[in-house]
Amino acid sequence: MLHVRSIWNGAISFGLVSIPIKLVNATESHTISFRQVHLDDLGRIRYRKVCELEDHEVTTAEIGKAYEDADGTLIPITDEDLASLPIPTARTIEIVGFVPDDRIDPLQMDTAYYLSANGVPAAKPYVLLREALKRSQKVAVAKFALRGRERLGMLRVVDDVIALHGLLWPDEIRATDEVAPDTSVTVREKELDLADALMDTLGEVDLTDLHDDYREAVEELIAAKASGVEAPAAPAGERAGGKVLDLMAALEKSVRDAKESRGEETGGAAEESGGAAEVTPLPARRTAARKSARTAPKEVGGKKSTSTAKKSAAAKKTAAKKATTKKSATKQPAASTATKQTTKKTAAKKTPAKKAAPRKRASA
Repeated sequence: MLHVRSIWNGAISFGLVSIPIKLVNATESHTISFRQVHLDDLGRIRYRKVCELEDHEVTTAEIGKAYEDADGTLIPITDEDLASLPIPTARTIEIVGFVPDDRIDPLQMDTAYYLSANGVPAAKPYVLLREALKRSQKVAVAKFALRGRERLGMLRVVDDVIALHGLLWPDEIRATDEVAPDTSVTVREKELDLADALMDTLGEVDLTDLHDDYREAVEELIAAKASGVEAPAAPAGERAGGKVLDLMAALEKSVRDAKESRGEETGGAAEESGGAAEVTPLPARRTAARKSARTAPKEVGGKKSTSTAKKSAAAKKTAAKKATTKKSATKQPAASTATKQTTKKTAAKKTPAKKAAPRKRASA
């Protein structure tokens, strides 16, 4: 803690108790920063601070603050002016009360700081406030001034350190009226059951196991370009963007994928939801089924034409004679059967010819 540079020195005002402290940043950014360059020759692009009246660049020491009035008049304000403001929070974190931690809306949470005891005399009151916060299971609400404005803050214990969270003022939180869905949406019980099943399958997560995949990918890209090798290709994503056409199917697949990633057996989403999901056939499939039924070949029954019947009868006679000759050499019963069938066909053909004569005489 001692090697971290403090950004503000002051005191915690706890009733009549004053605790000298140092304010240090509790977080650090690991974001990879880039420089703006000229694409033609990679020359650095810099922003220079130029005085408009004298048209020349000025140094940081020559730059101050000023407030621009409505008519354009600039009113200079110095750091000494701000430090001499008659407010108690100019150099003090003033505790105004204590509330349960669930009373603080996470939307109000802003930058976090650690408070370090400034000097040996500050150790005793510092530990006193820390232990009092632990035992009360509450957080302290405070006001303090930092970077030119008064801010709201929350003091809580992190391990053995008092942490200060900057809070946004209540009027800085936007209302949600214009963000919620405009249309009324009805959610079915089966969909809620599947959502609950997905939440149970995903389970809890250890935040310490999470890391910034994007930053690691950017570091690999920079290392590859610096060494002159080919940059790693992006993996093919399985998730496709677009609209979710079937919410139930998407939930069921999410449950199965989550179980598979954890090595669990997938028994189907029907077990998770307490019943089978409803499936509605698509009209396109019905139409295709009807078309295939109409175009399928049908078995045609009935009488054939006279010419075709005569040709087939002659072919059958020839085939029957050949079959009778071959079968007679091996099986006598089969040959006799073929002969009987041939005899019946011949008799059937001769019968219409005999009946034709009486019809002619009757008409004469």
